[in-house]
Amino acid sequence: MTLITYKIEIKPTKKQAFLIDRHIGVSRWAYNLFLEMNQRRYQDGYWYMGAYEFSKWFNNDYLPANPDDLWIKDYYGKSTKQAFIDADAAMKRFFKHQSGYPKWRSYKRHQGSYYFVKNSAKQVIALARHRVKLPKIGWVRLKEFGYLPTDSEHYVIKSGRIKEQAGRYYLTCLVEQPERLHEPLLGDPIGVDLGVKEFAVLDTGTIYRNQNKDYQVKRIRKRLKRTQRKLSRQYVAYKARKTKEGKSATDLNLAKTERKLQRLYQRLHNIQADYQNKIVANLVRTKPSWVAIEDLNVQGMIKNRHLAKAINQQGFYTFRIKLINKCQQLGIPVHLVNRFEPTSKTCHQCGYKKVDLSLSERIYKCPNCDNVNDRDVNAALNIRDTDNFVLAY
Repeated sequence: MTLITYKIEIKPTKKQAFLIDRHIGVSRWAYNLFLEMNQRRYQDGYWYMGAYEFSKWFNNDYLPANPDDLWIKDYYGKSTKQAFIDADAAMKRFFKHQSGYPKWRSYKRHQGSYYFVKNSAKQVIALARHRVKLPKIGWVRLKEFGYLPTDSEHYVIKSGRIKEQAGRYYLTCLVEQPERLHEPLLGDPIGVDLGVKEFAVLDTGTIYRNQNKDYQVKRIRKRLKRTQRKLSRQYVAYKARKTKEGKSATDLNLAKTERKLQRLYQRLHNIQADYQNKIVANLVRTKPSWVAIEDLNVQGMIKNRHLAKAINQQGFYTFRIKLINKCQQLGIPVHLVNRFEPTSKTCHQCGYKKVDLSLSERIYKCPNCDNVNDRDVNAALNIRDTDNFVLAY
């Protein structure tokens, strides 16, 4: 058996959306409470309290001493406990110097999630072709039919989360299913050269264009800039009005503009995710012997202020994660080529290294063997055939 994650959009009713928002709010409150209490304990000289110890203290000591917070018993308890576990994991990453000190989850940033889990062998999270049954919520419709596996004998939903983004609700669930048999890899190996001018160039000469240059994406980014300027002006006016009228000052137009901004960001994200998913599907469709990509140093690349914005918009790391995950499911090896390998400057025909190759030279002309080839195709061929790599998994 293997565990596979599925993500799908759901279509709750107004009442169900209200209940989901309440559960997300409770989860966010529990997460912040864990951070606050452990911060107080540290200031008072007490030891750190882990998630499971904190959960016992919360039920046995905190709630009896704070009867005003007994409303939390009306909500799904596993979601609250998972919020404690998430906060504990964030704190432990901080202790190991793997990340900064965890911040409080914010309502304005739509942080938090509604978590549900399969408790026992008898309890099954019911799933039909077009709907799923969630604890405390009931049957919720799915926006896509036939995407989630409905065979309860072989496919079991172990756990899941619901998150809200720009007014839309997304279900991410972990499904236990039979391990997939890998088909024989009879296709030719593929080398992929990622870049800024073109998003990806294959060793065969196939070009996947930079989608950020498309008219549709440019139009959305133009609307995004205008909405950001509008929001900035509204926020300055709101602060002035709040100072004059007191804390009760509200602005519904400000909230509407914020929601428009969120939807524009979500639209750009969806366009990029769809484009990258299609590229990954095309790469693995031929069952190649292996797929080779460069281990790009994106943090170092964005230090170039002339290219930083263009590099950030490409989403190289997201593409790499999607490609590795898909290849891992199909049993296709992924070669991560060393970032210092001179793939662009080396001639694939004879191995000559052209040290003075500038970024403006788009055609590679080898002075040693007179080989002429496209710069990116030559790099993709070197990425495919180099021995200086590590396996991604």
